[in-house]
Amino acid sequence: MLYYLFQYLDRAFDFPGARVFQYISFRALGAVVLSLMIAAIFGRRIIDKLRSLQIGESIRDLGLEGQMQKRGTPTMGGFIIIASLLIPVLLFAKLSNVYIILLLVSAVWTCLIGFLDDYIKVFKKNKEGLQGKFKVVGQVGLGLIVGLTLSFNNYVKIRVYDKPAAGAVVRQLTHYQDIHSTVSTIPFIKDNNFDYSWLLFGLLPPDYTWIVYTLVCIFIITAVSNGANITDGIDGLAAGTSVIIGLTLGVLAYLSSNARFADYLNIMFIPNSAEIVIFCAAFVGACVGFLWYNSFPAQVFMGDTGSLMLGGVIAVLALSIRKELLIPVMCGLFLAELVSVIMQVSYFKYTKKKYGEGRRILLMSPLHHHFQKKGYHEAKIVTRFWIIGIILAVMTLATLKLR
Repeated sequence: MLYYLFQYLDRAFDFPGARVFQYISFRALGAVVLSLMIAAIFGRRIIDKLRSLQIGESIRDLGLEGQMQKRGTPTMGGFIIIASLLIPVLLFAKLSNVYIILLLVSAVWTCLIGFLDDYIKVFKKNKEGLQGKFKVVGQVGLGLIVGLTLSFNNYVKIRVYDKPAAGAVVRQLTHYQDIHSTVSTIPFIKDNNFDYSWLLFGLLPPDYTWIVYTLVCIFIITAVSNGANITDGIDGLAAGTSVIIGLTLGVLAYLSSNARFADYLNIMFIPNSAEIVIFCAAFVGACVGFLWYNSFPAQVFMGDTGSLMLGGVIAVLALSIRKELLIPVMCGLFLAELVSVIMQVSYFKYTKKKYGEGRRILLMSPLHHHFQKKGYHEAKIVTRFWIIGIILAVMTLATLKLR
């Protein structure tokens, strides 16, 4: 909204100060500062309100050290994140931009799914929360919206330049086409474009690629959203990991939206995607601000209201900048947590059926609980997971040149 206001002031009154709002860097800085301020100023008030409404976490006794002291800690703290994210984006981003609209819808959509889950747990006293099938239906619905929008919206395109002569620079690349495409980035491979039409194997015309692409969007959003949800098990883990991933996505979005950098790094230039940088900045600021209250010992838990939203937004960000195939590296911690649960449950069921007694691979799943059972303090686990997350972020950015 501020962007449009200052654009009007510039046009109507030739107001020089308004022109700074044309710069992505300035608006991104404004978004991250405002998101931090909102979380810092209103976070405490939201926590007090949650406590007054007796919205406390009901803790199951899993035999983990220090676990029962957390009983009654306010949950649904995801409202701090969503407020700190939405307000700066609404103020600093171009609200007519298709990517911003898609990301706002994704954030609110997944936040509502998580809120329903938390509401049932807290107010209906049902520890299971929202049934898994209804969560999946919500995630599939968002996947359909994202997949169809990225497949058919007229403003979602990539720019394809004519091949320049040797030694040419980007400013000389005047001949190009903006085209609809399902091309994505393959890490570690030169000329690294992957087209989802290849998955049709020639059985259907390329016009049907949107079906495959939409199914991929559904899978990615469901997987990353649930991965973030499972990671949110100890103080600061999901929020801190999301900060690292958000910063990485912000860098990738900036490079993909700048023609010079995109040409130099031999990655796709995506028109209209620069506004994603502002969303990433607000996302990082919101997570850091929430981490102020969620670091050990946590004063508030984000609940599914926050964790499902974090995963959903990260997935849509990656899809929007055509970097979804980097998710296994970039979101490696989410993947490890999710796989640890799948392996543990599958192996337990298999051994119970075969031997009459269920056996476990880990002491407890998800993975962070395994290390708690081994006697590691949760603050040490979180710090080491963050370090691994930083290493994975560096590896993700290294794929830009290691091809």
